[in-house]
Amino acid sequence: MTVPDAATLPAAAAAPRWAVAIRRGSDYLSRDFLGGPRPWKMAWVINFQKAGTFLFLGLLIAYYRNTSTGAWLYLAMHGSYGLCWVLKDVAFPDPGWQSRITIGGAINTFVLVLGWYWLFGWLLIARAAPPAYPLPQPVWYCLCVSLCILGCALMIAADAQKFFTLRLRRGLITDGLHRHVRHPNYLGEMMVYGSFALMVWHWLPALVLAWVWLCVFAVNMVLKEASLSRYPEWAAYRARTWWLIPYVL
Repeated sequence: MTVPDAATLPAAAAAPRWAVAIRRGSDYLSRDFLGGPRPWKMAWVINFQKAGTFLFLGLLIAYYRNTSTGAWLYLAMHGSYGLCWVLKDVAFPDPGWQSRITIGGAINTFVLVLGWYWLFGWLLIARAAPPAYPLPQPVWYCLCVSLCILGCALMIAADAQKFFTLRLRRGLITDGLHRHVRHPNYLGEMMVYGSFALMVWHWLPALVLAWVWLCVFAVNMVLKEASLSRYPEWAAYRARTWWLIPYVL
């Protein structure tokens, strides 16, 4: 693909005002809240939660003495995903997470988003009896594990493609995992956390994911597309691709 000179690129389309307003508010809450010193990178806060998930879930299993198959399986899924995330950040860190944030912003990031993910495991492990799944338990476990593994692989592969492609050349990425779907990394994340919610089978994880997917993921995708619209090939690429799922969304 030929990358046009920055001076020849058309202006990016204006992002929807609602998305800009939500992003401005979330940036203040998660990065600038209360001002003051900025001792930590956003990546460090995220990695603390991701890396700590395995230990946290293990302590829950010990505290509640829940050694059921479902508890151990959830520990393997969510805990291993967190460790994979940290390995990904070491290998090819996301530039968006490298800015330093205030102490208030770090607390908000954990309290308003990241901490809620730990609640998923608590809801499952603290129960005396396993959830009443709509399918036989082995079938349901197979579905959740498959969704988690595929989602994790998709997220990591999409982020790797973007990271290493942009190191070689700037421009719109239209091949590989981006050939048919414009946001494969978000799709992978949604598959992973969707698998956790299905394992827990409780209304609260569904509510948390609805909040994150609509107010964080969707906003990020809308703003990203507004920025990418400055590339001449954007209109054709957008016309032949899907947001997340081919032929569905």
